Amino acid sequence: MSPRRNRPHGGEKPADHSGAGRYGLERTEEWRGEDWVVRHLGGGGAAKHYRCPGCDQEIPPGVPHVVAWPREGDVDDRRHWHKACWNARDRRSARLQRSRNAPRY
Repeated sequence: MSPRRNRPHGGEKPADHSGAGRYGLERTEEWRGEDWVVRHLGGGGAAKHYRCPGCDQEIPPGVPHVVAWPREGDVDDRRHWHKACWNARDRRSARLQRSRNAPRY
């Protein structure tokens, strides 16, 4: 006897969750007296290099991370954070100052 297969037999197609999986779900968090929209991005949604404002290190493409911006902010106010840096944002901050010619992601 062969093992049971738990696959659908024709008819219904599986639901498409590609948008939610790539960009994640949004939620609102309060930080420094302001409401922030927070979205967790999976590795598939990260296609560019970003600079984390928490540790001032680069986030390479394909690495899951957090995107946060003020609720009342603009598209230009979005910041890409490492998940650990976002969770520790109240305990530490980037005190590093980049030079004028340093790349700004």
